Amino acid sequence: MNRTIVRTGAALGAMLVALPVMAQDISFWSWRQEDREQYEAIIADFEAEHPDINVTFEAFEAANYNTILSTALSGGTGPDVMMVRAHGAFETVAAGGYLMPLSEETVPGLTALPEPALAAETLRSDGTIYAVPFASQTMLVIYNKALFDQFGIEEPQTWDEMLAAAQTLEDNGVFGFANGTATAWQNETIVSALGSSIIGQDFYQDLMAGDTDFTDPRFVEALSAVQEASQYFPDGFIGLDYASAQQLFASGLAGMFAGGSFEIANFRSQNPEIELGVFASPVAEEGDEHLVGLYFDGGYAGNAATEHPEAVQTFLSYLASTEFGQQFANTLGNVSPIPGVTFEDPLLQEVAELNESSIPYIMLVHFRYQEPSGSVLLQGAVQQMLTGEITPEEAAKQVTEGIATYYEPFQD
Repeated sequence: MNRTIVRTGAALGAMLVALPVMAQDISFWSWRQEDREQYEAIIADFEAEHPDINVTFEAFEAANYNTILSTALSGGTGPDVMMVRAHGAFETVAAGGYLMPLSEETVPGLTALPEPALAAETLRSDGTIYAVPFASQTMLVIYNKALFDQFGIEEPQTWDEMLAAAQTLEDNGVFGFANGTATAWQNETIVSALGSSIIGQDFYQDLMAGDTDFTDPRFVEALSAVQEASQYFPDGFIGLDYASAQQLFASGLAGMFAGGSFEIANFRSQNPEIELGVFASPVAEEGDEHLVGLYFDGGYAGNAATEHPEAVQTFLSYLASTEFGQQFANTLGNVSPIPGVTFEDPLLQEVAELNESSIPYIMLVHFRYQEPSGSVLLQGAVQQMLTGEITPEEAAKQVTEGIATYYEPFQD
């Protein structure tokens, strides 16, 4: 009888060894519909290294993504892994307890990322990181190199040089800038892309210390500069939406675009032949510091209610690795915050170098946590300013008074 038991046990053991390990299926949600092909290639590489995990990528329209995600999570469903926003929009999701807490133990390499990137995905109330930051975005001026070469324009360094470049483009039948203001968030982008050097590090530090507000002459000067530059925006720019402005620039009908580094991949997709250059916000006077606006765009988070926590942590660890960061930079054309990533694209390398002299994209980083958000206030005020309804001084006052309803340093 003992021999029979032994033989039976050995046979069962052999069968168990022979059985394949059941793969764990996890879902991954994103708002980047245009990046599906690249993400699916990245996932294929991950699955090759981890054959016991299957990742299904699903992308939603960006404008509706936050609502779709919040509804799913509050209903007790939602994806295992998801892209989440940063700062204020991130906190809306994280504060609900829907996200998996992350640490160096669960996601090796996490704490090697830059502190500002981690801060963008940290819940302020408990100091916990809930997402792996995935990209920095840079507010700057993108220009069409072929048009600059054709009309003998040098890359501008000062504000006067940039306006002269815009005038030369206009004189030759090309819009100086492609920007429009019908899409509200673009108004905030324009201020950072064109005005960061005029706003300056000193103003930013004083603002954070509570020693000044947006009625400060340095910020008002930046708004005035944006107003001045708008004379070189397309005819009817007040009614020009974001997609149309992108098309104008990509088609070569405008020489410059004040926006984010995230535009580069889009412009190249629309026009593979376009040759692009970038420059930081021009300075008012030679010798002033050139600055770009900088923020961290979002992160990859795990669902706290996932049935596959180990698989989720394994995938998040991959998304925090140098291997992924390199793929992200090379295939998606974005600047990864992961240490050790190099850039095959010289233009991305230039953007990364410009990031070394920057100020934060102020409203997103600091004033999107309460209502009315600084972003909504600035976007609306700039729209009114550029239509001539209010002055730069009035726009600055409007922004300050709106934020002062909840921000104590502005209440003095």
